[in-house]
Amino acid sequence: MTDQTPQTPGPVLVVGATGSLGGKVVRALLDRGKSVRALVRPTTDASRLEALGVEIARGDMLNEPSLVKAMTGADAVITTAAGYTRGGKQAHDIDTVGNANLAEAAAKVGVRRFVLLSILTSDQTPDVPHFWHKKLAEDRLEERGVPFVALRPGAFLDQIAAMGGSPFEKRSAMWLGDAKVPLTFVLTDDLAEYLAAAVDADVENRERIDIGWTRPISMKEFAEIGSPHATGRIKVRAIPRKLLTAVGKLIGRWQPLVPDMAAMAKWFDTGKYVADTTRQAQVFGEVPTPEDAIARFAEQQKA
Repeated sequence: MTDQTPQTPGPVLVVGATGSLGGKVVRALLDRGKSVRALVRPTTDASRLEALGVEIARGDMLNEPSLVKAMTGADAVITTAAGYTRGGKQAHDIDTVGNANLAEAAAKVGVRRFVLLSILTSDQTPDVPHFWHKKLAEDRLEERGVPFVALRPGAFLDQIAAMGGSPFEKRSAMWLGDAKVPLTFVLTDDLAEYLAAAVDADVENRERIDIGWTRPISMKEFAEIGSPHATGRIKVRAIPRKLLTAVGKLIGRWQPLVPDMAAMAKWFDTGKYVADTTRQAQVFGEVPTPEDAIARFAEQQKA
């Protein structure tokens, strides 16, 4: 008699699990009852992940054989890795060669689904390096025939607004460029849930899904909505885009992050960094309002 016992799906491999967003994705997967495997560089401390019961696969995005080994037996892959945010000498290689290696490894292993953290409007921004690298990552997955879904979120409010500390405690929020131009924001807590849900979501292969709120807001509007949750009126301290551009020209050779940020601010100032959340609502449910998201962000900062 043939054994008809259903086989348990393999783990979900998370690339970038030691980062802030990646760690939230791991917890979201575990809350969903998924088994999780994390790609962790050989010299990185993985004790926090191990304490959660996460399987550790030692490897590196710049070493394709290690990625093949890490993906073998995995049901799906989620990557939140971004050299741009981590910085360092290998940042560019991680966002280019590393993402290409992930696509090659996924094609060789044949994972059921690959969930890519992309960026809103990445396909429109060849002049913003870290945006464009995500578009190229999407293209590489498609070229290699990997079944994937790309989530394209807006700017991470809980990271940007807190660059100088809690905006609700300090009554101050940092911004790059024109603080009066509306754009799309997200909270990383919500994004982590969407990334985890995307593993089994009813989506078409090669879908690109915008992620955001019910409407775009400016940083000035954030200050207005957030002030009732603060110890006083929140002020926005904006760094002029022209200043960023000038500094980038001076030090860009040694600090490529600065001209990249200047290019991003220039794109924000066009008013085109806006999500169409129609598909987000269909796949992941009710889209957060700015008021709800900012209230939750404020509570998070108080915790």
